[in-house]
Amino acid sequence: MNYESTRQIKTRQLYDALNQPLRSWQKVLSAILSRFDCITGTIHFLEPHTTHLKLEAHQGIPEFLIPKLSEIPIGKGMAGIAAERRQPVEMCNLQTDDSGVARPAAKESKVEGSIVVPMMLDGNLYGTLGVEKSIPYDFNQEEVGDLLNIGAEISRLISNQSA
Repeated sequence: MNYESTRQIKTRQLYDALNQPLRSWQKVLSAILSRFDCITGTIHFLEPHTTHLKLEAHQGIPEFLIPKLSEIPIGKGMAGIAAERRQPVEMCNLQTDDSGVARPAAKESKVEGSIVVPMMLDGNLYGTLGVEKSIPYDFNQEEVGDLLNIGAEISRLISNQSA
């Protein structure tokens, strides 16, 4: 099977997970990680009427980091900064980053190529989606666009749930 057909299958599996009547955000995240060949990831939802992101799904995150990721203030760490800026925040190698964007605990995850995108719909922030690879990696424009589109679809589903 070639790369393009594998990618199409993974994309179809992702959209199948998104469109399940009894959707599991854990299954959605797993499908996203498979689609982008990533080893860890998180989905955070913006808590209504607050400035905090709450962990909704995670995969591949060491257990000792879960309490530190369970609630993130907007403006702190990669997820919080992506939410604040409403733009993707990316690091080719999280382990060698010295910008201060990644929190010290993030380096304990041992991941390298990392990106967090805001989940937006109609100018409203609904949360963040983060994926990471085990190697240094720069996500290309197409991948970033796909992640933003997935974030918009998740936002649409969240919006419909609360309506």
